[in-house]
Amino acid sequence: MITYLKGKLVYKDPTYVIIDVNGIGYHVNISLGTYSSIKDAENILLHTYLHIKEDSQTLFGFADDNDKKMFLNLISISGVGPSTGLMIQSSLSASELQAAIVNEEVKTIQGVKGIGSKTAQRIILELKDKLKKDTLIQGSENLKSVSHNTVRAEALSALLTLGINKTSAEKSIDRILKNSKNTITLEELIKLSLKNA
Repeated sequence: MITYLKGKLVYKDPTYVIIDVNGIGYHVNISLGTYSSIKDAENILLHTYLHIKEDSQTLFGFADDNDKKMFLNLISISGVGPSTGLMIQSSLSASELQAAIVNEEVKTIQGVKGIGSKTAQRIILELKDKLKKDTLIQGSENLKSVSHNTVRAEALSALLTLGINKTSAEKSIDRILKNSKNTITLEELIKLSLKNA
């Protein structure tokens, strides 16, 4: 098991990073929360989870150990795979998700793209008591704004990677950018687009 990776950040995208560890490049899938935590660091450390299937091995990375624990909690639930877990963590911060689970806010969890009522209820049922005992530390969610076109392109790329239809993603992004008068961060844009796509 690969517990963490520490190395040079070679490439950063809202959905994955490539980290050079002693000359070996690791492709690591990340959530938007991790993306914003990394900022423009040259050297990074990501807590990782290696998901092994018959036909693939996929690394998932997290800026802090609490995000990784939440991810492992999510994927322990029947019907919630790693991609869905990452989608949930890209739509809700660790503290928002914990609050939604503890307070039994089905609609908040159901607001994540691809999460139905039954799955949201199952997440609450299976994790509520466990999360009441745990205390998650909310990571910094600050992300400096970049130019409009770059934000639009990166948001579209992230949404397509997360499986959102291109036409639907473009309409959602453009509507949100217009309403925000282009004063929105990439992470906020993707989160809102996920809810509205």
